[in-house]
Amino acid sequence: MPVKNPQPGELEPIEKASRDEIGALQLQRLKATLHNAYENVPHYRKAFDAKGVHPEDLRQLSDLSKFPFTVKSDLRDNYPFGMFAVPRERVVRIHASSGTTGKPTVVGYTQSDIDTWASLVARSIRAAGGRPGDMIHVAYGYGLFTGGLGAHYGAERLGCTVVPMSGGQTEKQVQLIRDFKPDIIMVTPSYMQVIIEEFQRQGIDPQASSIKVGIFGAEPWTEAMRADIEHKAGLDAVDIYGLSEVMGPGVASECIESKDGPVIWEDHFYPEIINPDTGELVADGEEGELVFTSLSKEAMPVVRYRTRDLTRLLPPTSRSFRRMGKIVGRSDDMLIIRGVNVFPTQIEEIVLAHEALTGVYQLHVSRDGLLDQVEVHCELQPGTRIGDAQRAEIASWLQGRVKTLVGISTTVRVFDPDSIERTQTGKARRVLDKRPKA
Repeated sequence: MPVKNPQPGELEPIEKASRDEIGALQLQRLKATLHNAYENVPHYRKAFDAKGVHPEDLRQLSDLSKFPFTVKSDLRDNYPFGMFAVPRERVVRIHASSGTTGKPTVVGYTQSDIDTWASLVARSIRAAGGRPGDMIHVAYGYGLFTGGLGAHYGAERLGCTVVPMSGGQTEKQVQLIRDFKPDIIMVTPSYMQVIIEEFQRQGIDPQASSIKVGIFGAEPWTEAMRADIEHKAGLDAVDIYGLSEVMGPGVASECIESKDGPVIWEDHFYPEIINPDTGELVADGEEGELVFTSLSKEAMPVVRYRTRDLTRLLPPTSRSFRRMGKIVGRSDDMLIIRGVNVFPTQIEEIVLAHEALTGVYQLHVSRDGLLDQVEVHCELQPGTRIGDAQRAEIASWLQGRVKTLVGISTTVRVFDPDSIERTQTGKARRVLDKRPKA
């Protein structure tokens, strides 16, 4: 169901509703979603029957825990269109993942789904401070990836002027930002760092650009990276969250007045946090794996989809909906180094804490005999020229901090500026795990 686009500065009534009103709407939509999935998607009928549950068993929201999870392999097993709940002829758009680890995951949208998606991204941009008439520079990738088109349609729905730049061509990114003077940029945080570096390479102060707000998503990023980008670019950095399997960008988004975690648009997505090992629910505020059930999708409803993102649910603040904490990592991307659970974001925070280093880094993981080895590659700020002794001092500091705060021993290599491969089209490749597969 599309949401009504409010006037500038207004909140939609549901954003101010009571928790009881939100719960009643969720229950109504959840019942419809379960019936849609069971009646029209053979996978869900089989999965529900195998677990001994039926949509009629949902009498209150807590009953959702009786239903089976959906995982990414379910989507791949039903490739390409087996998870669709409507005839293919009603699907007006298809997106898909890159498929780098297997068959791509395919998602479809009816026209109503596209309208809802555009409205929710518009809601997200408005929450980030965007208003009709603002110019938005979209540097998310366009194509099968949901980022570019999701941002594009949402910005147009809000009444903004869209610059559909996509990723790459960093020099041109800077040129258009200087010439067109956009108010907002939507891009991955790691590529924003690349754009900032290009400003600096050209001898231009990125703080002097017209951009007032950056809406960053598509990859985990830390408060340290937020502070780094805000300081260097002179803008407000807000977090937008989404994933293709659930909708795309705009499942949750931060509000600029609080910047205290993305607000989940709970009128369209029902969140749960589970223990990733047991699958049991954990209490609000406890860390675990984020699970989503769609509440309004027609073409491809998802029931208890395991995102693998690790976070926690937080109470409402600037809206009536609950928030989610920063993504601290993924349950399936977590590195286990000599028995220690390590998330790349932990290393990122430490790297960013040293004023001589950029936020660009890579972890090279290998195995020497039976022991895991981790080599941290980082690089100096643009224009920095130091000798071997100072590099060794920085490396020693970083090794010590990682050992103290994360609990693993590392080798650190400090490179010249611009030495580590940059991402040009989207997400950064932070981990190169060269250990032999089991």
